[in-house]
Amino acid sequence: MESLAQLSVLCERLYASQDSEERALAETTLACFSLNTEYISQCQYILDNSSSPYTQFLASSSLVKQVTEHALSLQLRLDIRSYVVGYLASKGQELQPFVTTSLIQLLCRITKLGWYEDDQFRDIVKEAMKFLTHATVEHFLIGLKILNQLVVEMNQVNPGMSLTQHRKTACSFRDLTLFQIFQISFTSLQQLQIDTADERLREQAITLTLKCLSFDFVGTSLDESSEDLGTIQIPSSWRPVLEDTSTMQLFFDYYACTRPPLSNVALECLVRLASVRRSLFSTEVERSKFLSHLMSGTREILRTQHGLSKHENYHEYCRLLGRLKTNYQLSELVSVENYADWIRLVSEFTIQSLQSWQWASGSVCYLLGLWSRLVSSLPYLKSESPSLLDTFVPKITQAYITSRLDSVKAVIQNNISEDPLDNEEHLQDQLDSLPYLCRFQYEKTSNYITNLLEPILQVFLLFPIL
Repeated sequence: MESLAQLSVLCERLYASQDSEERALAETTLACFSLNTEYISQCQYILDNSSSPYTQFLASSSLVKQVTEHALSLQLRLDIRSYVVGYLASKGQELQPFVTTSLIQLLCRITKLGWYEDDQFRDIVKEAMKFLTHATVEHFLIGLKILNQLVVEMNQVNPGMSLTQHRKTACSFRDLTLFQIFQISFTSLQQLQIDTADERLREQAITLTLKCLSFDFVGTSLDESSEDLGTIQIPSSWRPVLEDTSTMQLFFDYYACTRPPLSNVALECLVRLASVRRSLFSTEVERSKFLSHLMSGTREILRTQHGLSKHENYHEYCRLLGRLKTNYQLSELVSVENYADWIRLVSEFTIQSLQSWQWASGSVCYLLGLWSRLVSSLPYLKSESPSLLDTFVPKITQAYITSRLDSVKAVIQNNISEDPLDNEEHLQDQLDSLPYLCRFQYEKTSNYITNLLEPILQVFLLFPIL
């Protein structure tokens, strides 16, 4: 390249041009930066001397490919690591977010690939803490971003690493570093709870907490968005923090004082906490206290309806309710103080959700799953406390049936484009739970369906068959 100006033009064509041929030509011309190790020093020169974000991004992304795809010497990787840390500290406030993200990815990729080669790679949390203790908001933000990307990097299989190498490194990171990062994220959340806190910092802090709680602790690689989410195998060393009631309360507080995306991420954190393994708790008393706090917090949300008009919150809240029965026995639920009020509010919320079928169709499966599991557990209930399912389940079954018939009528009369009965995925999720609810009070349910369908059948029979 004759000059940085020419390079800047090529980079802008590569990343911003609308002409595909122009982009392809620029990509071919610039490929040398990521393919040839001799260009590593030039990437550093570009970062030091160019003010163009596209050119800076070329240099940083090329270095990511270089360290991933080439067997660079240990000293060279340590040099690159030190350079990136220093660069972020001195120039990070001036960079475009996408350039900062790329440089942080480079730092975390080097860290993971060199985790077992030199202890200096494991000092990344100390390096991040220097940013967190710096006076500026931008440095604090960079520190949180480094920790966020580090957890992501350690939790995913990377190019150039076998699955065995990945699990070995991820397990070491889990045992040596992850809990420290979780504590940093929690402390940051507490510091940022004030109304004047920068929203970007809050989002990074609570996202970091969620990533720590979502770490693949035992290598199961479950889909975190699936309701097949298993019990979370959080290490025993985390016990004191999770048994502390202020931990859970912080997430309820964040939900109460924020809006999406922060509020629904707070609920996602609570979903993870509701999935914590039974054996984590030191005693059954501690576990009961934990459940009581969960039910009290969810009951308060139902009582006030705070935030549930936001769909992101509503969906995560339905998931949270579903997790309560997945991870706890019915006997444990009915033993909690104010269970009667909680189950009543959940019933009202479920019926309202079923009636709002156009708005809530993708989330009611979690509520129906909750009720079906409650019903399935009833034969094993040994507690003297009443479950109150006899009172509420028939109403929910009837609400579901009526709401589906209403949806058909609405589609026919109003020409609604999206027929909920055409969505096979949502429909199957709902129908998986329905038989348990219908069989709970079979005679009452069958009479209700018959009384609903007989008038419809009479009208249908009046029309001639074409």
